[in-house]
Amino acid sequence: MRYVEIAIPEGRRGAVLGVLDDAGINYVMSDETSGARYSSVVRFPVPTNAVEPVLDDLARVDLEDAHVVVVNAETVVSEAFDEVRDQYSASGAGGARTSRQVLRTKADEFTPALSIYLVMLLISAVVATAGLLADSPAVVVGSMVIAPLLGPALAASVGIVTGDDALRRGGFRYQVLGVSVVVLASIGLATLARLAGLEPAGVDIVLVAELEERVSPNLFSVLVALGAGVAGILSLTRGFSEAIVGVMIAAALIPPAAAVGITTAWGMNGAALGALILVTVNLLSINLAALVTLWIAGYRPQGLFEVSPTRRATMRYIAVFGVGLLVLAVPLAGLTLNDFQTTELEATAQDEVERILDDPQYNEVTNDDVTVVLDDDYPARSVERVIVVVKGFDPGPDPELSDRIYQAISEETDASFLVEVQYVVAEERGETGEERIVRTAGADG
Repeated sequence: MRYVEIAIPEGRRGAVLGVLDDAGINYVMSDETSGARYSSVVRFPVPTNAVEPVLDDLARVDLEDAHVVVVNAETVVSEAFDEVRDQYSASGAGGARTSRQVLRTKADEFTPALSIYLVMLLISAVVATAGLLADSPAVVVGSMVIAPLLGPALAASVGIVTGDDALRRGGFRYQVLGVSVVVLASIGLATLARLAGLEPAGVDIVLVAELEERVSPNLFSVLVALGAGVAGILSLTRGFSEAIVGVMIAAALIPPAAAVGITTAWGMNGAALGALILVTVNLLSINLAALVTLWIAGYRPQGLFEVSPTRRATMRYIAVFGVGLLVLAVPLAGLTLNDFQTTELEATAQDEVERILDDPQYNEVTNDDVTVVLDDDYPARSVERVIVVVKGFDPGPDPELSDRIYQAISEETDASFLVEVQYVVAEERGETGEERIVRTAGADG
């Protein structure tokens, strides 16, 4: 529930009391004696879902100069209040959602001062870069926890649907600035790491697992960002944990932005492009999901002259975000299809090798592993080779077996790649044994 205090401008006392009386609200009135332009102050408790309709009714009686304060109230002991609560519960006035007026304030409060915002993002960028280079999921998660992205990620959408231009501009400015700071800071730190020889994966930096998944994104990344946008708005409007949702939003933005910086520092333009696409898609998805969720929930100006302009602006931004997301979804769809084809090829190769080794002449040979290796052409990687590892007691490779494996796998696809068969020789001595790879045979597919 909420406790509302309104400083009423001179000459508007009767209009205000008329609205409160019509709503059946029990209030307390006192004179305003500070000498300001207010004549009196009225105070009253209301259910949370009644704040927005009551303030909208008051706005319709020309109270633009009124001073309104809304605070949380622990409890109210009053039969009159119980009647008001039942009245607004029965009328379906928005459930227990936060009022539009309070929503603006909350969105603004979650956006820190610019200096604090930049410092926290710099720290987050350093932690994220270190976590990606060290291939440490725990450290990467830590960078998400300290990133203050919840407010900026949602302020723009709140500003659009409520007609608050300052909030909208501030939200967009903070988002772009935040991502840019993380990218630039990551480039600087990664460059220092490279000059110092701190290259954990050798020549190919993106072999680091935490980094690899962010330089070759797919359509599932869109679902994560869309969920973050919806959850962020629900955290503001329904009182869910903002801290947890803030981590979810940061997860969609901080690590990919740091990946852009790292791959740029290593001169891997294709990988940097893939990570940049992921950052852009996530930004569009978060804003689109937040905007649509707010509009559907009814968070928009209800005044006579506010609904149509706000609706047009909202639809315009939805169109911009939607078109941008669709355009970027095309390469993501291609990457997703490539992932499916790679997985399917690996499963097919596994089945074909097992089928061949079921032949009685290969009773002493077993399938040890089948791996599909992709090239380094990020983000749209293609199959470079299929590595088949077989194990047995035969001390030498079997050209016939290699040819059969190559033919069986190559017939299942039109792509051109290398099929590499590795023979692992098992040697038994006493109660223990040992294995060694004696030869690798390959064929072009």
